[in-house]
Amino acid sequence: MENQIFELQYAIDTFYFLVCGALVMWMAAGFSMLEAGLVRSKNTTEILTKNVALFAISCIMFMVCGYAIMYGKTFFLSGIAGGETLVADALKASKENGFGGDSVYADASDFFFQVVFVATAMSIVSGAVAERMKLWAFLAFAVVMTGFIYPMEGAWTWGGEAVLGMYSLGDLGFSDFAGSGIVHMAGAAAALAGVLLLGARKGKYGADGTINAIPGANLPMATLGTFILWMGWFGFNGGSVLKLGDMASANAVAMVFLNTNAAAAGGAVAAMITARLLFGKADLTMLLNGALAGLVAITAEPSTPTALQATVFGAIGGVLVVFSIVTLDKLKIDDPVGAISVHGVVGLLGLLLVPVTNDGSTFSGQIIGALTIFIWVFGTSLIVWAAIKAVMGIRVTEEEEYEGVDLTECGMEAYPEFTSK
Repeated sequence: MENQIFELQYAIDTFYFLVCGALVMWMAAGFSMLEAGLVRSKNTTEILTKNVALFAISCIMFMVCGYAIMYGKTFFLSGIAGGETLVADALKASKENGFGGDSVYADASDFFFQVVFVATAMSIVSGAVAERMKLWAFLAFAVVMTGFIYPMEGAWTWGGEAVLGMYSLGDLGFSDFAGSGIVHMAGAAAALAGVLLLGARKGKYGADGTINAIPGANLPMATLGTFILWMGWFGFNGGSVLKLGDMASANAVAMVFLNTNAAAAGGAVAAMITARLLFGKADLTMLLNGALAGLVAITAEPSTPTALQATVFGAIGGVLVVFSIVTLDKLKIDDPVGAISVHGVVGLLGLLLVPVTNDGSTFSGQIIGALTIFIWVFGTSLIVWAAIKAVMGIRVTEEEEYEGVDLTECGMEAYPEFTSK
């Protein structure tokens, strides 16, 4: 009887884990649509190619070495135990270590859930360097980011290892429930390093200091992408509860879903109002980024706030992202989709909000954790970007940028019937 009860709970937990992983995988479609909508039509095919390719690269690199670096496990080299052996081993591991234990089967579901997080971090980089980066330079960076840079900082945070053998972030009071810092700020840090070496798009900033808007080609597509991301975020945050098969976990999942949705709503409304006050218009792109900012802000701790607190946290993120996008433009840091602001600046905010409702964390621990993640990812990314720049270059020529990277990098246009040729 004990085995039967355990098998049922194990099946429910594992199924929930896999479904949430599939929802996070669907966020890849959200990033693709959002970025494709916010770039010019002549760069659409290339941005879509990057998003599909980076997901595939992430899956392979995390399987080959990333998961082992982050968690010290190489389950893909082993077979799956059968029937009674699996049940007995899993039951023993669960009693000793909680759900997951050290069983091969649990590692398989955990790997699937973790690998889609890796791809999310890399997707953040894609939008920030859009419209002027060489495709193969970007993919070369994706190999290093997903196979080494991200897994190392993941080992220090979710993996529980000491940072370079010096200190443990968990012991210092660092907490990041689903990855405001570990995933989102890390992706933004890598993106910032690339953008600084890459430079702005031609025509974005005038010699007299003027900032020229370069509108996206397809705002309906960007809106669709935002809703896909909003939906996928339920798997992102909800899956981080790790299980569902008992009453406490089920209640925790429900609260995480509720708070995730509330924060997104708060961020969207706050960003729209802020844009109206600053620009006199209801800016759709700010509204979209506000919703995403609310989601990023709550990701570090979606289980302990009340729904009202989550809405307020999301609203703070929505206001902050508008000012961040404007500030980065004034600093001539060209980010076509606002990824650095949404995922980096608001990712830091999310980490700093954790101690407000979670007494198991500390502000000092959150700050040290944030600095550790940023310094590691930004520093190593800067080195890798610089190496790629020296070897093969990272930016297309001015003529290729003018023509659009769809033709020069992919040899096809996304909307050929609308061209004058």
